[in-house]
Amino acid sequence: MSDLRIRAVDGAAMLEQWRHVHNVIVPPAAMSSEEARERLDRGYRLENAYDGDELVGCSTVRPPAGADAVATVIARVLPGHRRKGFGSALHEAGLEHARAAGAGAVETVVLAANEDGVRFARARGFDETERYVLPGETDLWLTLRLRTFPS
Repeated sequence: MSDLRIRAVDGAAMLEQWRHVHNVIVPPAAMSSEEARERLDRGYRLENAYDGDELVGCSTVRPPAGADAVATVIARVLPGHRRKGFGSALHEAGLEHARAAGAGAVETVVLAANEDGVRFARARGFDETERYVLPGETDLWLTLRLRTFPS
């Protein structure tokens, strides 16, 4: 990692950058600008990662919910920037935000076809808990839960 900066999405331009990375990584779940804005309105923490001035990834932290206070942490890195530590940095920052929000457990969601993403999650201690296909769709998604999440 040369000059990694992770910044909370602030403003329309940064939200469009976040949406771009999201849509490149998970094309079956590509979202519109309005859908991305809705994530912010729901209290999701959206962040962009930059190597210098170059956008290299993004992340989403969904606030804790349910009896177990489960937060969802998703790190995404553009293919040309993987295996340089950017995903690990995004992931660690996401865990810190989840911890600060009072999460009792952490999950992530990965498109099963994203082999890099599945490998990344498993290497960080996530175990698969669910496989599903969204109604009317054909893509397989995985929910994985972090084995241990110290508060």
